[in-house]
Amino acid sequence: MLKKDLLELCLLQLLFQGDQYGYELLRRLHDGFPDTQESAVYAILRGLCRDGCTQSYQGAVSGGPARKYYRLTDAGRTRRAALLEQWRILTGTLKGLGIE
Repeated sequence: MLKKDLLELCLLQLLFQGDQYGYELLRRLHDGFPDTQESAVYAILRGLCRDGCTQSYQGAVSGGPARKYYRLTDAGRTRRAALLEQWRILTGTLKGLGIE
């Protein structure tokens, strides 16, 4: 599983927990992946929208510009499940090799 797939899984997991805006997703990802470029995260989000895994919408304005929120679709739930299964296989393989 490549880093892009891992970041995609993390984004889908965060959205599985509920709708979130782009900067919030970026901030949460940076906690675990501090070297990840903002442009890479937004590129993955655009790809998820293009593939129908997420939908974006404008949130209510509250003292600043309207935020762009993302929500998970049924296709996104399916993609999350597939990536999660790949992750489980990978971690099982690594454990079998004595890497923990």
